[in-house]
Amino acid sequence: MAKALNRQSCLIFLMCFWDLAFGHIRYSIPEELERGASVGNIAEDLGLNIREMTARKFRLIADDGIQLLKVSMENGILAVNERIDREILCGRSLNCSISYDVAVENPLEMYRVDVEILDVNDNSPTFTKSSYYLQVSELTAAGALFPLEGAYDADVGTNTVSTYQISANECFGLKTHSRSDGSKFAELMLENPLDREKQSTFQLTLTAIDRGIPHRSGTTEIVITVLDVNDNAPIFDHQIYRVNIMENAPKGSLVITIKAADLDEGANGEVKYSLNSHVSQWVRKMFSLDPETGQIKVQGSLDYEEKNVYEVEVQAVDNGAPTLVGRAEIIVGLIDVNDNAPQIRITSVSSKVREDATIGNVVAIISVMDRDSGENGQVQCRVSSNIPFKLQKSLNNKYKLVISDLLDRETIPLYKISISAWDGGSPPLSTNKTILISVSDINDNAPRFTQSSYNVFLMENNTPGASIFAVAALDPDLDKNAEVSYFLLENRIQGVSVSGDISVNSESGGIYALRSFDYEKLKNFQIKVQAQDAGSPSLSSTTTVNIIILDQNDNAPVIVSPLKRNNATAEEIIPKSASPGYLVTKVIATDADSGQNARLSYQLMEATDHSLFIVGFLSGEIRTTRNFRHHDALTQRLVILVKDNGHPSLSSTVTIFFSILANDTENFAERKNKPRNPDLFSDLNLLLIIALGSTSCIFLLIILFLIALKSKQDRNIYGYTSRICCCRRRNSPDAFNGGAFPKATLNYPDTAQTLPTRESYNYTVCLSPESSKSDFLFLKPCHPTLPLDEINSRDTGR
Repeated sequence: MAKALNRQSCLIFLMCFWDLAFGHIRYSIPEELERGASVGNIAEDLGLNIREMTARKFRLIADDGIQLLKVSMENGILAVNERIDREILCGRSLNCSISYDVAVENPLEMYRVDVEILDVNDNSPTFTKSSYYLQVSELTAAGALFPLEGAYDADVGTNTVSTYQISANECFGLKTHSRSDGSKFAELMLENPLDREKQSTFQLTLTAIDRGIPHRSGTTEIVITVLDVNDNAPIFDHQIYRVNIMENAPKGSLVITIKAADLDEGANGEVKYSLNSHVSQWVRKMFSLDPETGQIKVQGSLDYEEKNVYEVEVQAVDNGAPTLVGRAEIIVGLIDVNDNAPQIRITSVSSKVREDATIGNVVAIISVMDRDSGENGQVQCRVSSNIPFKLQKSLNNKYKLVISDLLDRETIPLYKISISAWDGGSPPLSTNKTILISVSDINDNAPRFTQSSYNVFLMENNTPGASIFAVAALDPDLDKNAEVSYFLLENRIQGVSVSGDISVNSESGGIYALRSFDYEKLKNFQIKVQAQDAGSPSLSSTTTVNIIILDQNDNAPVIVSPLKRNNATAEEIIPKSASPGYLVTKVIATDADSGQNARLSYQLMEATDHSLFIVGFLSGEIRTTRNFRHHDALTQRLVILVKDNGHPSLSSTVTIFFSILANDTENFAERKNKPRNPDLFSDLNLLLIIALGSTSCIFLLIILFLIALKSKQDRNIYGYTSRICCCRRRNSPDAFNGGAFPKATLNYPDTAQTLPTRESYNYTVCLSPESSKSDFLFLKPCHPTLPLDEINSRDTGR
């Protein structure tokens, strides 16, 4: 059989022609060709260059999705991909073809390819039974016809059954008929009268022969029994019945009732109905016939789209002996109902679209179809709204999906496009299909810093090379377009480039200080950082980074007053008559730091006599706390500590020598340097000293009482207190009480803090010629006639 097929395939001429009007290519090939057999050079027939097929994304798309054929991209030849069996593919249909859509892009073009499958004679005629039995009355006149079951041949056209033959005999012959569809069937014809006494049975061989090359045939045996008497066959009231039913008629629905009459009486006139033996198995599955009532009912699922007209041959058989048969034909037409939803087929889908694609670009080709007919098959199509895509109708039931608006991947990176199709039936049926279109990125967004400017606080004396900050820029693009690099633009600090002082990590945006900064030299500066993506062309943006140097306590206080001699000590002169609270001098110090690091405090570390002097904690003023005594050393040494408020705090010291200026005329230097003779201190001297000391203490207590009484009187008369000829404000605290002084405010540079401090006071010492010769200084008010405010202002001016 394979050799016959090969021989036949070689003899069949493959017809191909180009339909310019409709863009169709048609080929004809026989079935059962071997895999790889050539159908035609589709590239040549389309006028395509072989090298263009891959570049233009040549695609062969089957209507049913089954790739029976394939195209070689190397030579453009359309070849058989799978074995093609016409009988499986098209059944009994005379016309059998498979269709493909050919799509090429750049530009997008669509072609239609129809491949007609030609039948080859690969099936022999067959009968459903190996033997058939027939009874014929001997009274049957010559020319009587007896229907025979037709042979079934899966082939079509010339390869199907074309003739029937019966084995040689004296009484029976064959008469062949053709149906409207071209099929053949035979009837057994009585050519000569029968004589049961001569021959009561006939065993004949019926042969069905097709016209294929080579011829194929099938046989069955017919056993004829000759009977007597019944000479009237049933007759139907119509030879042809025509009826129409809905295709969705349920099983058991009545199609038609047939009726046949037999003129015979008795058992010979009893009629039973049946389907003719010529009726195919397919029709028998669709319809049933009640043998008693003649009702034909639906017993299968009818489908207008599969077959819209059925020819049902029926017969009426009487109960005579032999039986006689009457025949009729019923043509059943199906009425279409809207039972098929539209079908949507999408080809040439571009799954990715650039976000800068122009309006009008074609994204996909959409085909819609409906298997129903009439208005039920009229289809409309649309896509979902509020998307930048729309449909444009091109050919019949074909649409182009095109871009209708600008795309922005950063806003919507993926579109789910819903395609809806509905027919014109009542009620209409619809179909929905969703396709995904992703938007590919272009470099249309520059990197953006999280802030337009940054403030970075950096402690001075930082470690060189350490990270001090990191900037970050975001780019909503993708891949290379979103890869951000950081660069330090040319910046200058006081006219000098910062490229050697500051660096930026190009990948992370980390900012590094390459040297240590000194707050006292540089308090702040600015740099500009640029963020640039890796797109083509690349986009960039800049930001400003304000670097503020924070002060660190790295400078010790510097004492500027009193002036040091040989950078070690300072000397001051104090009159011995100085009263308590007398301002001896003021220590002034500066600190190059700022804020709390420059807040200074003063302490008395060492002193020749700690009970004689006090230092203002914040003011640095050195004041006397009591009157000088005769036994006090005439040279006093003080060591003052100046300390800042930093952490840790730094400090400096200054040593001050005070020379006491005596009240009498004796030589100051002699008294200062005159040594004492320890031999002069005898027991008697000690007793005298104790007695004199006791007397002096009693006398001092009396003086103090008188002073207190006098002070109270002066306070009531003048409104202020004068003590030891020192003028001070009425509300100031006593200078003798621990050296406490009124508080004032102290402002430090580069800070917002206001700290308490003590006010400075000027005192006026009233000296008279008499006081220098007296052992006691009598108390008297200074300027008793001046108001207190004027006294204060004068004291302040001093």
